[in-house]
Amino acid sequence: MPGPDGAALASRLAQILENFRRLTEQMADPEALSDSNRLRELAREHGRLASAAAAAEQHLRLLEELEEAREITADPDPEIAELARVELATLEERRDANRAEIEQLLVPPDPLDDRPAVVEIRVGTGGDEAALFAADLQRMYLRYSADEKWTTEQVTLREGVLGGIKEAVFIARGKGAYGKLRFESGVHRVQRVPATESQGRIHTSAATVAVLPEAEDVDVEIDPADVKVDVFRSSGPGGQSVNTTDSAVRLTHLPTGLVVSCQDEKSQHKNKAKAMKVLRSRLLDRAIAEQEAQRSRERRAQVSTGDRSAKIRTYNFPQNRVTDHRIGLTLHRLEAILGGDLTELIDRLRAAQARERLAELADGG
Repeated sequence: MPGPDGAALASRLAQILENFRRLTEQMADPEALSDSNRLRELAREHGRLASAAAAAEQHLRLLEELEEAREITADPDPEIAELARVELATLEERRDANRAEIEQLLVPPDPLDDRPAVVEIRVGTGGDEAALFAADLQRMYLRYSADEKWTTEQVTLREGVLGGIKEAVFIARGKGAYGKLRFESGVHRVQRVPATESQGRIHTSAATVAVLPEAEDVDVEIDPADVKVDVFRSSGPGGQSVNTTDSAVRLTHLPTGLVVSCQDEKSQHKNKAKAMKVLRSRLLDRAIAEQEAQRSRERRAQVSTGDRSAKIRTYNFPQNRVTDHRIGLTLHRLEAILGGDLTELIDRLRAAQARERLAELADGG
């Protein structure tokens, strides 16, 4: 998609700088300083806009340099005019190279992007091999989180045989966690020869991933009367308390039927608190999905979270290939990607989403 023209681009970047200036002033306002919740909200938005404002200043300076170089190309001195033409070509290359970054800056920010991400991985079709693939996916996301300097907290881990995973839920906390991991929601498919396959035949298995923004108390209000709480004995790894105390907790949200369980902690109280975090996040995610449907953002949904029953990515071991079907991107470095190197995939998905959002804005959406 072609980018916005120079005048529109300059106008939008100037608006980013104005918003950043206004936020800076609001943070110094005595009323904001006396309200910790409001100050925290302003600080989060200020921090998110800081890099955008710096990039906007840099790009506006680049546009000024381009205009100056164009004027000098008309200089009557041939040598000066030629030097200006060389400089103009270099500046135009820099401008074009920054286009993808600038497009993302022009998209209205999602206030949820810096929220912690609740990542849920569940086994799909394929039996034990699918459980092994689910374990591969969790390792991939944990390594990516470590590379991003995020902290992670395991909420639920239901193990299968041979080191596989039936279900895993963890929370990644750090700058941009949900904004980056949100693109991972959907069905992930693997094609490889399973460890249990004696004939060397390639099998296709799948696992599902759901990424939710961690909800804050003010986002979702839950009536205690709407939650059924069941306690039971933990199963699987867990030390001396396993099968000896009713420390595991299952929460059922009666109005929606959503069920969340947690058994990783030895304390029933801690398990209930963790389960409540996930329940709040699922309810927030449901509310966001309903809002998106009402606003009819079909193009955005195709690139972002989308339909979680839809196949989004294939990991083909014989061909050393990873294909993201949403944007038609194929990379031949499967081992590195499963090792946590998701940066190129996620950057390309974010760029595609930015282009779609700009198209929506241009259409008045």
